Amino acid sequence: MNILVCLKQVPKKDARLALNEAGTWIREDVPYEVNEPDAYALEEALRQKEKHGGQVTVLTAGPPRAQQVLREALAKGADRAIHLQDDAFAAAGPLRTARAIAAAITDERFDMVFTGLQSDDFGSAQVGVLLAELLGWPSATIIIGIEKTESGVRVKRELEAGQFQLLDMPMPCVLTIQSGINKLRYATLMGIKQAKNKPVRQVTLLEVESSAGEPLQQIARLYVPMKQKQTEIVTGTPAEIARKLAELLRDRVRVI
Repeated sequence: MNILVCLKQVPKKDARLALNEAGTWIREDVPYEVNEPDAYALEEALRQKEKHGGQVTVLTAGPPRAQQVLREALAKGADRAIHLQDDAFAAAGPLRTARAIAAAITDERFDMVFTGLQSDDFGSAQVGVLLAELLGWPSATIIIGIEKTESGVRVKRELEAGQFQLLDMPMPCVLTIQSGINKLRYATLMGIKQAKNKPVRQVTLLEVESSAGEPLQQIARLYVPMKQKQTEIVTGTPAEIARKLAELLRDRVRVI
């Protein structure tokens, strides 16, 4: 079973976000880590490889610093890596990212592509399903269980209100993995040593630019919301207070 896992490097959850001079993206000196949902996708791919054999390839799109998530994945047991390396990928929209990935793996033969459910920074939850559409493969989201069958795989999806859905899917296919599907492993000392000798294929933006196309979205400004506290005392009879509260919630707060 040949599986591709898409990983993303995102700012650490406890990092104090520092914006660049233009206020359009996060500075390079902020600490980064692998996107948590993607870590579960990697773990599930490694477990499928241990059960059924095959190979796990990891891919990320981002500046040179993003290669760290690939090295961590190789240390955990992935076999090789693909790095779409360019600063432009750090803030690329989901469609451009999916197009770039699709172009980068044109000559590859994968049975499945795993992505995390969504990224911790943008949270669009679109790259996986867009990639499936571009590849012409079936896809399923919010996966919490995968079982290989004679004709493909049977997947278990988490729905709302405690409901689940079982689907039989052919291969190749794209699956977006739900966080918590498994227990994450740590890289071993031997794995860290072996990772240094595993191949990392570099793909430049120029190589996939014709397929990725021009950016369809642009970040105009990023800012950290300012905490504000304002107290207003409403007086009057109970009926007057109720009417004033309703007006405030409707006209000022706009929640009703």
